[in-house]
Amino acid sequence: MKNILTLLLLAYTGCVAFTQKVDYADTSNWAVLPTHSTINFSYFTKPVNDSIDVFYVYPTLITSSADKRWNVSIDDKEQQKKVYSVVKYQASAWSSAGNVYVPYYRQAHLRSYFNLDSGGREALLFAYEDVKEAFEYYLKNFNKGKGIILAGHSQGTTHVSMLLRDFFDGKDLQKQLVAAYLPGIGIPLDEYKTIPLMTHPDEIGGFVSWNTCKRRVHKISYKWYHGKAAINPVTWDSSAVAGRKLHKGFLFSNDKMYKHSFTTHLDNGIVWVTVPHFPYRFLAFTMKNYHIGDINFFWEDIRENALLRCQNYLKKR
Repeated sequence: MKNILTLLLLAYTGCVAFTQKVDYADTSNWAVLPTHSTINFSYFTKPVNDSIDVFYVYPTLITSSADKRWNVSIDDKEQQKKVYSVVKYQASAWSSAGNVYVPYYRQAHLRSYFNLDSGGREALLFAYEDVKEAFEYYLKNFNKGKGIILAGHSQGTTHVSMLLRDFFDGKDLQKQLVAAYLPGIGIPLDEYKTIPLMTHPDEIGGFVSWNTCKRRVHKISYKWYHGKAAINPVTWDSSAVAGRKLHKGFLFSNDKMYKHSFTTHLDNGIVWVTVPHFPYRFLAFTMKNYHIGDINFFWEDIRENALLRCQNYLKKR
């Protein structure tokens, strides 16, 4: 399958500038700023060190087939409620590592990925223009030379991957890159010229990626992720298997953490896990795939790894 990022970047070259830009000087256009956040959640903690920032981009939340919009309005209240939820269960994994920044953006409908030639490409690029504008505002007004963690999921990862290409790959800003966490989208191993796939848990200056599936790999998922860059998000290396006892914590929607929940397997671009051991295990049997759990399945693993990479980054500064 052709790489979605390559297809978008080909279209992005020479495309006309988008109008009606979002004003990111207006704090209401940010879901989370260090000084402006509606997140009240015990797992969303203050950063251990103020010298690191986290720029997080949320996944596709406009998915209903009845919704005919290509892009969702930035002030759509229903959308903002959904953003609150994913920030709570996803972005929180990086909150102890750095100051969290989460912009609202006019994200593209899920159908965009399956209809690139009939409106989807334009919708995704329109969404990226918002993310890019927010990141430029962040760099100019907030960063002040701090280390940067980039994080996203699914569509968010699509946009973060393009930020890496536009701002970091072979550019001076790469010196400030602690790590980029890119789950939920297949990333080719040769996607970047100077930003490597990190295969050790304490590496900095590169990216990590994984795509979570059930034990019997879903054929559609395999088509998207087969052969793509991936690490095991429990060991943070290329280990083929990480046993249950190594799994550090799965944050479920009841706000409880479940440790040692599953065995994790890395298999040619795909990470598949055994059925999670937790009180609501029956729910896992009904799910077609585990894409939705790419982050909260490994919530504590991500938190501890981000802190480790930050410590290593600050030692080398």
